[in-house]
Amino acid sequence: MDNNSSFRRSLTLLDGALLVIGSMIGSGIFIVSCDIASKLGSAGWLIAVWLISGFITLTAALSYGELSGMFPEAGGQYIYLREAFGKFFGFLYGWSFFAVIQTGTIAAVGVAFGKFLGYLFPELGDQNLLYGTATGFHISAAQLVGIAIIIFLTFINTNGVKSGKWIQFIFTFAKIAAIAALIIFGFTMFTDGSVWSANWEHPFKAMEISKEVTVITHKSLSGSAIVAALCASMVGALFSSDAWNSVTFIAGELKRPERNIGLSLFIGTLVVTLLYISMNFMYLHVMSISEIAHAPSERVATAAALKIFGGNGAKIIALLIMVSTFGCNNGLILSGARVYYTMAKDGLFLNSAGKLNAKGVPARALWMQCAWACGLCLSGQYGNLLDYIVFTVLLFYILTIAGIFKLRQSRPDHPRPYKAFGYPFIPALYIAIAAFICVALLFIQTQYAGLGLVIVLTGIPVYYFSQKSK
Repeated sequence: MDNNSSFRRSLTLLDGALLVIGSMIGSGIFIVSCDIASKLGSAGWLIAVWLISGFITLTAALSYGELSGMFPEAGGQYIYLREAFGKFFGFLYGWSFFAVIQTGTIAAVGVAFGKFLGYLFPELGDQNLLYGTATGFHISAAQLVGIAIIIFLTFINTNGVKSGKWIQFIFTFAKIAAIAALIIFGFTMFTDGSVWSANWEHPFKAMEISKEVTVITHKSLSGSAIVAALCASMVGALFSSDAWNSVTFIAGELKRPERNIGLSLFIGTLVVTLLYISMNFMYLHVMSISEIAHAPSERVATAAALKIFGGNGAKIIALLIMVSTFGCNNGLILSGARVYYTMAKDGLFLNSAGKLNAKGVPARALWMQCAWACGLCLSGQYGNLLDYIVFTVLLFYILTIAGIFKLRQSRPDHPRPYKAFGYPFIPALYIAIAAFICVALLFIQTQYAGLGLVIVLTGIPVYYFSQKSK
C-alpha cells in the first residue's frame, strides 16, 4: 500500500488546537525573558514585548484562517504561497523550511531536551563531551540524546497519525498543567510583595542591563535606542511563539478542515499567549528585573523555581522543560513532513517523499526530515541557523498574508468558508508591524538578517536547475 494517494481525516478540533499549543511551547518561555530584561531593563517593557508578540501571532493566525479555508490541503503555508504567487515562491519557502526552519528547530529542541536531562543525569548532559577537535567542533551526550529523541518520535509518527496524536495529547496537557501550576505556586508560595512593588515603581524606564564579572551596570535608553532594543527583543519572543501554523500542514488529516484549522489557530495561539504573559507576571512577582536579566545560564524559570521551591526547583523545571520539549518536537516532526510530501507531489522535492505508507503517513518524508535534523544536531550549528532565519521567517509570513489580498483580486469567486478577521485592516496591520521589525533587524542585526536571506536565495539556483533538468 505504499502508493496510497490520500490522507485519512481522523483528527478533531481538539487535536488541532493541541498541536498548535504543543508545537509553540518549547523551551523559549523558560529562557527568553532573560535577554528581553537585559535589553530593556523594566517590567513594563518586558510585558510589552510579550504582549506585542502575542498580538502579532494572533493577528497572523486570524488571517491564516481564510487561506486554510480556501485550501484545506496538506502543506499549509507552502500551498498558500504556491496558490497566491506561484510554484517558485512556494519552493523558496519549502527549501528554507527543510534547510533550517523546521529541521533546525527540531534539532535545537531535541538538544534542549538533552541539556535539561543533564540536570537529572549529568552524564547525559551537554557538559559531558564525548568528542572534540582543536577547531572547536565537539559532540556532547546531549546532542546524542537529542538525536535519539528525534529518531524515536519519527518512528512513532511513521506508525500512523494516531500514534503521534496521543503523544501530543498527553504531553501538551501535561505541559499546560505544569506551567499553570508553576504560575499559581509562584503567586501563592512567594509572598514577598516588595519585589513586585519595586519592579513596577518605574515600569517603562528603559535600561540596558549589562554584567561584567560581579559588576552590574544600568544604561538608560531613550528614543530610537528604545525602538532598536524593542525590535531586537522581539526576536526571541516571536520565536517562542512560532510554529503556530503547524496545524495548517496537516489539513489533509483534519476533519472539517475549512472550519477546524481556523479555530485551532485561534484557540491555540490565544491559550499560549495567555500562558506566556502569565509566566512573565509570575517572574516579576518572584524576581527583580535585574535577577531576571542575570539568571544563571539565562534559565529564568529555574531561577524563579529555586525561589519558590528551594533546592528542588531546578529539578522541577528540568522535568517541566523535558515534558515541554518532548511534546513540542513531536508536533514539529508530525507536521513538517507533510510539507515535503506536498512539494514532492508538485515535483519540487524528492519523488519518494510523495508517497504514503500503509498507515497513511508520509514515512519517507519523515525519515528524510529526521536525517537532516540529526545532521544539524551533530553539526552544533542549529542555534546559529535559527538566528539567521528569523528575518526570513517574518518575510514569508508577510508574503503569505499578502497572499490574502492577492487572492481576493485574482480569485474573487473562490469559496471562502471563513474570511480573515478585520480584513483588510488586521492583515494589513500585521504586514506593517512585521515589515517594520524586518527593516529594523536589517540595521540592528545585519549579519543574521543577511545570512538568513542568503539561505533562502540559495534555493533560487536549485529551483531553476531542477526545472531545467525536467
